[in-house]
Amino acid sequence: MQTDWQTMEDKLAKELTKSRFRHTQAVMYTACSLAMRYDENLDQVRTAGLLHDCAKCIPNKKKIEMCRKKNLPVSDFEMEHPVLLHAKLGKYLAAEEYGIKDPEILSAIEWHTTGRPGMSQLEKIIYIADYIEPGRDKAPRLNEIRRMAFADLDQCMEMILADTVSYLSSNPKSMDHKTVEAYQYYHLKQSKERKGAES
Repeated sequence: MQTDWQTMEDKLAKELTKSRFRHTQAVMYTACSLAMRYDENLDQVRTAGLLHDCAKCIPNKKKIEMCRKKNLPVSDFEMEHPVLLHAKLGKYLAAEEYGIKDPEILSAIEWHTTGRPGMSQLEKIIYIADYIEPGRDKAPRLNEIRRMAFADLDQCMEMILADTVSYLSSNPKSMDHKTVEAYQYYHLKQSKERKGAES
C-alpha cells in the first residue's frame, strides 16, 4: 500500500508547533540519509522519522490522561516525568490516528527517547537521527558523534548514551532506568569488540 506522505505531513503540521515540525522533518531526512548508508528500508525509516514526535506537543497532563484512557501503562517515573510518555503515546497514535501497523516502525517510535538494549537497526537510526539532526547544537561531541553515525551505529549509540547518562547523572532523579540499561548494553558490547580487535 502506498503511503500518503502529504496527508501525513499536513496532519502533523496541525498537531505540532512550527519548531517541532521543523525538527520532525529534519529527523526524517537525517534518518533517511542513515538508511541509505546502512541499506535500511527507506519507507519504514521515513515513516518512523516523520511520526516519532507525533505526541510531543500534547500537554503533559493530557498525556497522562490519554495513557490511562487507552490502558497504556504509566510507571511512577513517567508520572513524575510525563514528557517521556510522548514516545509510548506516539506509538499508539501512529497506529490509531495515522494507520501505521508495521511493528518495526511502531517500536522505533516507542524507543526513540530512552533507547533500550539490543535495538534493531531501524530503532538505532531513528534514535541517532533524533540526536544529530542539523538543528541540534547543544550536545557535547556533536561533530564527532555525527561522523560516527555514518561509520558505526553501535559505537555511535554508546557515545550518545554515555553523554546522556553523564548529563543526567547531575540529577539522578531524572535518570530513566531504560537509558541506563541501554548504555550498559552498548558499552559492554563495544568493550568486547575493542578487546576482540586487540587480541
